[in-house]
Amino acid sequence: MYIPPRPHSRSALIALLRVALRGDGNLLALLPAAAYRMEIGPLGWSRRQTLIVNRPDLVKQVLLDPEGIFPKSDLMVNALEPLIGDSIFVSSGETWRRQRAMIDPSLTLMRVNRAFPDMEAGCAAAEATLGERAGSGESFSLDLTMSALTADIICRTVFSTGLEHKAAHDVFDAFTVFERSVAQVEIRRLIMDKAWTRIPQKADVLEACRLIRGHLGALLDGHLAAGARFDDIASKVIEARDGEGHAFTREELIDQLGVLFLAGHETSASALTWVFYILATQPAIVARLRAEVEAVTGGGPVEFEHTKRLVFVRNIFRETLRLYPPITFLPRIANEATELGGTKVRRGALIMVAPWVLHRHRRYWQDPDVFDPDRFLPERETAQVPGAYIPFGIGPRICAGAAFATIEAVLLVARLFREFDFQVEAPERVQPAARLTTRPVEQVTCRVRRAR
Repeated sequence: MYIPPRPHSRSALIALLRVALRGDGNLLALLPAAAYRMEIGPLGWSRRQTLIVNRPDLVKQVLLDPEGIFPKSDLMVNALEPLIGDSIFVSSGETWRRQRAMIDPSLTLMRVNRAFPDMEAGCAAAEATLGERAGSGESFSLDLTMSALTADIICRTVFSTGLEHKAAHDVFDAFTVFERSVAQVEIRRLIMDKAWTRIPQKADVLEACRLIRGHLGALLDGHLAAGARFDDIASKVIEARDGEGHAFTREELIDQLGVLFLAGHETSASALTWVFYILATQPAIVARLRAEVEAVTGGGPVEFEHTKRLVFVRNIFRETLRLYPPITFLPRIANEATELGGTKVRRGALIMVAPWVLHRHRRYWQDPDVFDPDRFLPERETAQVPGAYIPFGIGPRICAGAAFATIEAVLLVARLFREFDFQVEAPERVQPAARLTTRPVEQVTCRVRRAR
């Protein structure tokens, strides 16, 4: 049985001391061993009440939130505001409903059959780049490669153009700075501050946001200058009107398109980094993967209709999402005093729904830390606890790009592992960190060579 990298949990007090001493912003280090066994309970010590919710019916209650008691947490909203404003990812209530109604028509353009040619084009560009690296033998960052690849694909889908090389590097570097700095602020605020305390952002965070928004603004301005030339997601969002006939302003467009861009590439890049790392260290799984690709495609190109028949490849992705959910935590705040599963919840309490914990919970999963793609086979999937697997969230805020991300991953894994062998340098040093997304603590360095 293969157990990929994971943190070793300690008591709540030791976890808190470890975070304070390291100061690296890794939220996984805050999780005590008890978190993986409890249904609902306190998450260590903090000035305000902080509860982790693991029981699936209570998770559903918090995330569906029919009475509007549990909006996105103040910590998350304040942290993300400089990057994506009051956009659909963080807004609540009537603001969220207005934005969702305006954006929904554009999301039909993310239908996987329509977007598949963009995925193929991005994959072909990646194959060319990896072919050059195989020839030179140079080492490279797996994290950056996956980020650039998924950014290229989502840019083709949203803006009808690929993301040029320097911009992809700039966005990756800026988002890395943003994640690290914001996470450190969040940990301190999480432990010491009262609810709804305003977070002062650091200069490097604001500069990272300025750079990312600058690249998005340049892509947007190209669309605005071109008029009705494009038939893509950006054009549909530009054309959107609310019930009173109002369009998004330029800044609001950058907010909303920024959500689609970052959700469409940073989360996918996080998951794919872990997929490629795991496969690079598990040759038996790769051999089985290649055999399935050969059997399904007959040695020909990986077509759209093949992606639904590549069951093992799909289950590799699903199991990776279980062990390394891109969005590690889904924090909410209690707007009023209430009760959850018999536990009293104070106004201002931080309610932590953690896919990372839920997906590794000792009551809901057999061998929860073991990488086992076959647990998603139909005959075994029926034994899973309903609601214990939520990599894309649930309810009205469920990720609209779930099918897109799955087909994208199946295509990329099938094609790139058919062509290349990946070798991770110092695999024993790879450890996960949770900030805004689940990433390796340090970038994973790889080499590739031709597989055939």
